[in-house]
Amino acid sequence: MRERLFGVVSVYGLLIALGILLAALYASRQEKRLGLKKDTALDVVFWAVPFGVIGARLYYVAFSWEKYASDPLSVLYVWEGGLAIYGGILGGLLGIFLYSRRSGQPFKVLLDMVVPAVLLAQAVGRWGNFFNGEAYGNPVTQKALQFFPYAVRVGENWYQATFFYESMWDLAGFFLLHTTRRRWRHPGSLTLLYFVYYGVGRALIEGLRSDSLWWGPFRVSQVLSIVLALICGAMLIRRERK
Repeated sequence: MRERLFGVVSVYGLLIALGILLAALYASRQEKRLGLKKDTALDVVFWAVPFGVIGARLYYVAFSWEKYASDPLSVLYVWEGGLAIYGGILGGLLGIFLYSRRSGQPFKVLLDMVVPAVLLAQAVGRWGNFFNGEAYGNPVTQKALQFFPYAVRVGENWYQATFFYESMWDLAGFFLLHTTRRRWRHPGSLTLLYFVYYGVGRALIEGLRSDSLWWGPFRVSQVLSIVLALICGAMLIRRERK
């Protein structure tokens, strides 16, 4: 299922673009509070988004190469889905780091400006998975549970609506980071909180998904989520206690 608006515009791509737009608007309202130069948020978007898209695609392709081996050109068809959020985060981090080095603006402060906005973008972008018929969970065979938002219908069958679970988790995380953003004493602490919060939720939800990326017997995103949550959690506690 690849839904298109007016038969032309990819709904998946449209929702990704909407998420980026909302993130840019939010970040723009934070730059002055953080003592950053005017239009810093827009500059960050121009650096982070291209690197993020490339990273998200490379991450996905690397762990599902069998889908593209017979037609390598299809790697470029990002509008058909196949973007891994952790690849996007890593790519976006690289883009922001390069911008920080070029502009002389503090890397940690730039990240703190961005991470609530990233969760907002993720909450919106996850709905693109619904329109692409992907990122759903285990089959739901009990008739009493075949209803949205617990489950979603794909074709003739029902599956756990894991895309919706994560969208709501991300939206709640956005409000958490937004309401606590002034309480953290050190630059970078809000970013660490992001990785802890998102890592915990993603580790739990990833365990329900039926289309995970695998590396041997392990779900790649689940393992990465646990590792990031533990490391960033320890770092956050340590630096806030100092």
